[in-house]
Amino acid sequence: MKNIVILISGNGSNMAAIVQAAQAEQWAQRLDARISAVISNRPGAQGLAWAQAHGVATQVVDHTDFAAEPQPREAFDLALMAAIDTHQPHLVVLAGFMRILTPGFVAHYAGRLVNIHPSLLPAFTGLRTHERALQAGCQFAGATVHRVTNELDHGEILAQAVVPVLDDDTADTLAERVLAQEHVMYPRVVAQLLK
Repeated sequence: MKNIVILISGNGSNMAAIVQAAQAEQWAQRLDARISAVISNRPGAQGLAWAQAHGVATQVVDHTDFAAEPQPREAFDLALMAAIDTHQPHLVVLAGFMRILTPGFVAHYAGRLVNIHPSLLPAFTGLRTHERALQAGCQFAGATVHRVTNELDHGEILAQAVVPVLDDDTADTLAERVLAQEHVMYPRVVAQLLK
């Protein structure tokens, strides 16, 4: 059985889309795969309750617990790796996981670590992507699923979804339309990676 571990920091709407696709499309039988855990760096992440309600195991590795460590990022990533590795993951999926990962973490999951970013990479890496797209006068925006590397939002592009930028768009309305496309694209890409 191919285990998938999903990492979240908040609402987990992309995680929910993946879990729903896995259950509806019977990934366990069709792809010999299952969502084995959802792990968050924030104890109050709303996505944890959603995952539990849908029968998925959850865990928290709170990044604030490592603030007193001499190297807090490295200590957190080591603890997170230990939690993930108990599931022997075939794939680690970042779904709104708002932490920059250390090179050691990325190397440990090389080829098995994917992310979704709310822009048409390589444009607008980092935060505030929709606001920046509007400020730049873009006619199109979208989202990208990519492999994770040590360089933020620069891994191999696996898929992109494009939406038009409308004349009356705000960052919020654009984000809403892009997110709807993410919910379609991300489960499809994860399923392809499991084949």
